[in-house]
Amino acid sequence: MTTTNNNTHVAPSPAPAALAPKAWLIDLVLLGALWGASFLFMRIGAAEFGALPTAAVRVAIAALFLLPIALLRGQGPSIAQHWKASLTVGIFNSGMPFALFCFALLTINTGLAAVLNATTPMFGALVAWAWFRERPNGSRLVGLVIGFAGVAMLASRSAGLHAGASNHAALWAVLACLAACLCYGISASATRRYLAGVPALTTATGSQIGASLFLVLPAIWLWPAQMPSLRAWLALLALGIACTGVAYILFFRLIERAGPARALTVTFLVPVFALFYGAVFLGEQITQWMLICAFVIVCGVALSTGIVKLPSLRKAAS
Repeated sequence: MTTTNNNTHVAPSPAPAALAPKAWLIDLVLLGALWGASFLFMRIGAAEFGALPTAAVRVAIAALFLLPIALLRGQGPSIAQHWKASLTVGIFNSGMPFALFCFALLTINTGLAAVLNATTPMFGALVAWAWFRERPNGSRLVGLVIGFAGVAMLASRSAGLHAGASNHAALWAVLACLAACLCYGISASATRRYLAGVPALTTATGSQIGASLFLVLPAIWLWPAQMPSLRAWLALLALGIACTGVAYILFFRLIERAGPARALTVTFLVPVFALFYGAVFLGEQITQWMLICAFVIVCGVALSTGIVKLPSLRKAAS
C-alpha cells in the first residue's frame, strides 16, 4: 500500500462539501469489501494454480487493467521516468506479499490471514522508525506492544503451541502472513523515500508491472500441469481487476478525499469482510479466540498508528 500527496480542488458551492463525507465513506466501505474479498479469491485460486502462479496472474491482470487507464490519462512519460523506483516498490508492495499470502492460504483460513494482515500499519511504523528515525511516542509504543501481543496469542493458538503440540504448516503460514505485512511496511517507506510526489496511478501501474516481471519466471516454472477450472480462473480475474486494479484506484481516491489517516482505517474493515466471506462462501469457522485476538490487534493498530491516543499520554504531551 502506498500513499501520495495530490492537490484537490474545493468547490465554492456548499452542496459538494456536504456530500463529501458520504462520498469518502462509500469509498471506504467498498475498499474494505474488495480487499476483504481478495483473501477469498486468493484461497480459491491458490488451491488449483499454486501460490506463485496465483500471485503472478493477479498482478499481471492488474497491470493490464491499469496500464491503459494510465496511458489514457497521459501518465506514460511519468511511468517511464520513474520506472526503476516503481518496479522495485512493486516487488515489496505486491509481488512478494501476494505470493506469501497465497502460500499461507493453502494452510490457514481466510479470516485468520485477514486478521494478521491488519498488522500492516504496525510494521509500517517499525520500518519508518528504522528508516526515517521516526521514533513512536509513548501511546504508539504501547500500541505496538499490544498489537504484537495479539499476534502472538493468535499465532500460538493457530500453531497449537498452547497445547504443547506444534502444527508446523500453520506456523509457517502465520510467519508468511507477517512477512507479507513487513513487505508492505517496507514498500510504504520506499514509496515515501523514492516516489514522493509521483502521481498515484503512475505508482500503482508501475508497481504492478514490476511485480509481474518479478513473478513471471517462477510462475512459469511452477505452472500447474493440469489446467485449472473455470471457477479458479474467474476468481483470479476478480482478484486482478476488482481486488487489485479497482481497489488501488479507490484507495488513492480515498487518500485524496479523506486524507491518509482516514484511509488507514480501512485496515479495520478488511478482516470483518474477510471473516464474513469465509464463513458464508467457504464454511470457515469463526472462533471466539480469533475474535478476541482480532480485537486486541485492532486496538494495537489504532494506538500504534495514532488514530487513537491514550488519554493520559495525550494530556501529558499537551
